[in-house]
Amino acid sequence: MAATQVLIISGDLVEQEVDAIVNAANNDLVLGGGVAGAIRRAGGPAIQDECDAHGPVRVGEAAITGAGALRARYVLHAASMSLGGGTSRDALRSSMDDVFRLARQHQLETIAVPAVGTGIAGFPIDECARVMAESLHNALSEGWQAREVRFVLFGEDAKRPFEAAFWAVFQPLQGSRR
Repeated sequence: MAATQVLIISGDLVEQEVDAIVNAANNDLVLGGGVAGAIRRAGGPAIQDECDAHGPVRVGEAAITGAGALRARYVLHAASMSLGGGTSRDALRSSMDDVFRLARQHQLETIAVPAVGTGIAGFPIDECARVMAESLHNALSEGWQAREVRFVLFGEDAKRPFEAAFWAVFQPLQGSRR
């Protein structure tokens, strides 16, 4: 398979036409505010119904559901916090590792990922970017055959820390899968 294309863009996560989008979830899988609320509003009640049947999960895990009326086929719910809580580095890394494991298990080739944990949960965006870059690098190194991974961010200011983190993790590896 060809190398994975990694895109860092400003845009609307729920408008992405990909195999799956990633939800910045709480471990109860309640689609409340922020990214989860946008997913609930755009995707309809079917996603919350599946979350209710599937959840809760442990902080640091992920779950997969259908995507309701979204353009994506699935939603990967990265539970990096408890309901009303904050995100830690360990919880973010673990939940993203689980997201990429589920993507591989379900043979998903294209996914769109927000800056998980940086909104309501208050996790620093530069730290989020580093964790995301490292987690994606590990997933690809372990054999996930992704065609495209889009990091869909809210505004141009969010792109800079992601570009720097991905450059730092992937640039030294030129010639290997990228």
